[in-house]
Amino acid sequence: QVQLVESGGGLVQAGGSLRLSCVASTRTFGTYTKMAWFRQAPGKEREFVAVMVIRWSGGNIYYADSVKGRFTISRDSSKNTVYLQMESLKPEDTAVYYCAAARGSEASMNSVGYDYWGQGTQVTVSS
Repeated sequence: QVQLVESGGGLVQAGGSLRLSCVASTRTFGTYTKMAWFRQAPGKEREFVAVMVIRWSGGNIYYADSVKGRFTISRDSSKNTVYLQMESLKPEDTAVYYCAAARGSEASMNSVGYDYWGQGTQVTVSS
């Protein structure tokens, strides 16, 4: 069982930056090789933002086209934490952001590919 707790959301003006954190309460964080961020805006479905997959031979990172070049996902295994650095924020980035975790070696951009979810953190970007 893994508990994920997000933080770092808030209200920011367009063009600003935020860094989201997701702390995993598990001693086996290293076995969760797929860590992802999703977001859900009011009235919309949950959508993929970014995923990091770790493998013995290396790893992969994927981003949604809408955030590519502006968002960066990273991981600090010593702190059981995954980050989402968000730059050049736009009003359309406004959403609740969720952290998700799973084991496995194949990246998934579909929410069904993840076993554990955080409670979400609100990001609001004003124009």
